[in-house]
Amino acid sequence: MINPQMPPVMISPSLLAADTAVLGEAVSGIQRAGADAVHIDVMDGHFVPNLAYGPDVVRALKKRTTLPLDVHLMVSDPAFFIPIFLKAGADWLTFHVEAAGDKTGELLHLIAQSGAMPGLSLSPGTPVEAVLPYTDQCGMVLVMGVMPGFGGQPMHPDTLARIAAIRRAAGPRLHIEVDGGVRMDNAADIRAAGANILVSGTAIFAANDRESAIKTMRGEGK
Repeated sequence: MINPQMPPVMISPSLLAADTAVLGEAVSGIQRAGADAVHIDVMDGHFVPNLAYGPDVVRALKKRTTLPLDVHLMVSDPAFFIPIFLKAGADWLTFHVEAAGDKTGELLHLIAQSGAMPGLSLSPGTPVEAVLPYTDQCGMVLVMGVMPGFGGQPMHPDTLARIAAIRRAAGPRLHIEVDGGVRMDNAADIRAAGANILVSGTAIFAANDRESAIKTMRGEGK
């Protein structure tokens, strides 16, 4: 049973599944449909073998929505990119523990000082113990359900156990976000494991009724 002291369940649709030619309209549409945030993946072609969204996209979308911009840095040099995306308007800013090394605490502090919510992400092959020393500095831990870089992958089978382990260690205060393989048919299990922010791309953007899809994923029924 989900602890009633946990933060509320939120849905952060991933722009990787949106039509790149009309991102502004896509964001306006998911806001009308009841989304809680907008998930924006930043990929440098080095930490992950793909390229996506730079600071100009974040800056432009900041003018189109009042939803928090949930920016996920999948980059090899987070110390370089963090000030750039804070200036562009990121509201929640997450970077990978695998990329930060001994600068992790310093970078979380920098994000918090800016007024944005600091987040730390870990890939499927990284033990959850890597983020546990920093949970007091995080507003959010992002558990990748797939290897980062591309959408549409099935969720790694131990993702739910990893979510539960972080929730047990960190307690109810921490936001736990899950990105990768989140679907309508596993959202309830993800929530039950202890996650409260669900990132989903295709399941939201391809839905005929996005408002209903968001409510269902949030656990509010159809």
